[in-house]
Amino acid sequence: MSTVSGTFNYFAFGSNLLAKRIHIQNPTAVRKGYGYLKDYSLDFFHYAARWRGAPATIVEQKGEKVWGAIWEIDNSNLADLDRQEGVHNSVYKPLTLPVVLPSGETLECRVYQLVKNPCCLAPDADRPYERQPSKTYMNIIINGAKETGLPEDYIALLKRIKHNGNTGDPQLSIELEKPIEE
Repeated sequence: MSTVSGTFNYFAFGSNLLAKRIHIQNPTAVRKGYGYLKDYSLDFFHYAARWRGAPATIVEQKGEKVWGAIWEIDNSNLADLDRQEGVHNSVYKPLTLPVVLPSGETLECRVYQLVKNPCCLAPDADRPYERQPSKTYMNIIINGAKETGLPEDYIALLKRIKHNGNTGDPQLSIELEKPIEE
């Protein structure tokens, strides 16, 4: 994790891919690019009332990649990010992992993983209802992936993830969600 100039690098793979979402609680966040976590898979686990579905996590899985945005955030927002991710409630735990950049170089970034992580499924595998994200949550992730400029094949993979049909918290939906462009 970089602390140059009082900032740290954060790798977002879920709702914080979307600038409008991360800026709600982390106004100093500046998108610096994108990259992927090597040997990790995107998964979803346990119901979250705010999203009305399962939130995203990363699970170690050899040969897989999780793409995401790299944000540079002022250290003054670290506690805000931890609070947003539920660290104080043992929902997510922070890790520092190497993110592979398009150039092939790596950058150490803060990333969050659910404390209670599932046994891995392929992102587009048929998952049980309790492990399905809400429609709102997936729309935000897909729109954030597009906004970040993630690879088209990864965005196509995100679109294949089965959601539970639920809309998230109405206020979040109004603020953040726009329909997915097919």
